[in-house]
Amino acid sequence: MRAVVPTIALLIGLSVHAAHLEAQGTIVILVRHAEKASASGDPDLTSDGAARARALADAVERFRLDGVIVTQYRRTQATAAPAAAARGLVPIVVSAGPGVAAHADSVAAAVRRFPPHSAVLVVGHSNTLGPIIAALGGPATRDLCDAEYATMFLLTTPEGGAPARLLRASVGAPDSATATACPR
Repeated sequence: MRAVVPTIALLIGLSVHAAHLEAQGTIVILVRHAEKASASGDPDLTSDGAARARALADAVERFRLDGVIVTQYRRTQATAAPAAAARGLVPIVVSAGPGVAAHADSVAAAVRRFPPHSAVLVVGHSNTLGPIIAALGGPATRDLCDAEYATMFLLTTPEGGAPARLLRASVGAPDSATATACPR
């Protein structure tokens, strides 16, 4: 059985450790877009997705967000909107095309343009978060399953060549018990 960090515990943990984490290096908060209204086109978020986007804004409120990175799709932009609006930030759009590896490299380059000790929120897709983490020097991670929306990664990229550290947590309502049971 997979342990899930409840949102309240996550908020307490982030509140206590946000300043400590930022002092160690750049923090990259990575999430998949929230629940989308349909499987085709460029859909908006469902009401559950909008609630998850608000929960994300609450979860990152203790971080000094310096930037927000999204793709050209409404679902990533709507997921990031509450957190960006709370800070008066205009999200940076990094195109999700032409391929996942190129996109991951472009997002990593955008993150690296921020000064050291920044905190950056990246809202991506189920198949892009792992490659983005790897492009930033983090450990290999699997793609998220199609029903997996609650996963949040916090990647700390220290200065001086120390290895990146990755924390996997949960934001918003928990995923269903079968959300991570997808073919690999």
